[in-house]
Amino acid sequence: MAARKSAESRKTEIVAAMLRLADELGPDRLTTQAVATAVGLTQPGIFRHFPTKQDLWQAVALHITETMLGAWDEVMATDAAPQDRLAALIGVQLRQISANPAIPAILHSRELHAENAPLRATFMGVMTRFQTMLVNELQRGRDSGVFRADLVPADAAVLLISLVQGLAIRWSLGRRSFALEVEGARLVASEIALFGDCPVTASAQEASPE
Repeated sequence: MAARKSAESRKTEIVAAMLRLADELGPDRLTTQAVATAVGLTQPGIFRHFPTKQDLWQAVALHITETMLGAWDEVMATDAAPQDRLAALIGVQLRQISANPAIPAILHSRELHAENAPLRATFMGVMTRFQTMLVNELQRGRDSGVFRADLVPADAAVLLISLVQGLAIRWSLGRRSFALEVEGARLVASEIALFGDCPVTASAQEASPE
């Protein structure tokens, strides 16, 4: 007779199934019945561990964010140069998306934007922290002379985040036909290198497209 799984083990299994099915079916088509079937439980069995579907989504969000936070802390604990920390922080994001391909779909889902305010708040909180870390590293690089003096850290952080988001969409639409981490590392290195190149002149900043 198989040993009964602990509640914590069962919760971990349910969250893993939720992530896998969110990728296979799409977050907005995912039902608790599909999750229950995947882990060999009834719907009431799922609700014994997670009282509502919102609670289940929140557990998924916490799993993703806790993994990211742990990896970010490891990066920030090093004495690496600003440009290396930036690349490593972006690398964490790319590894998370590779390991959990449902993340981009979840971030664009109706579940996140229209139906589950706590889920949205959790992801907003972790992304705000990520952006703050990028800004701090860009500021450190500018202050130390690694990046050019006219660099605006907040703008540069948005560019880096946008690169990751755009790359994730291209990876997903392209049926994951390329190595996300490898391609991302190449593009991020190119973008970070631009932060140390020629400063933008006042005339260029003020110029408007014709």
